[in-house]
Amino acid sequence: MFKRNLSLLLISSLVFSLALAPTAFAKPRAEKEAEFTAKVKTGIAKLGVGRDARVEVKLRDKTKLKGYITETTAETFSVTDLKTGEATVVAYPNVAQVKGNNLSTGAIIAISVGAAVGVTLLVIWLLVAASD
Repeated sequence: MFKRNLSLLLISSLVFSLALAPTAFAKPRAEKEAEFTAKVKTGIAKLGVGRDARVEVKLRDKTKLKGYITETTAETFSVTDLKTGEATVVAYPNVAQVKGNNLSTGAIIAISVGAAVGVTLLVIWLLVAASD
């Protein structure tokens, strides 16, 4: 009798907890696309605009663009081909993948300092070698 009542209690609590639980744990497709679009906008904004803002863009229709970013707006950005100079306007939701490179100010400073230290060490080594 005790086992039966305990089983009924456990079954009813399980059914009750499942009824109150959210039915879907995965995000809807539209929400995932909106997050990806926001991520693309942020990435494009970090790269900046100009010849140094080089990108490779794959669109949802399998088109590939390669060049640099010439203009950004709230809804689109423009990619200009390096060879032809032709600008293509791309809407953020049409992007499937973006690969870009643009050296940040910190990276440029680090490279410059490294080069300066290397040159200084070379000069010191040459002076020491010449004095021997």
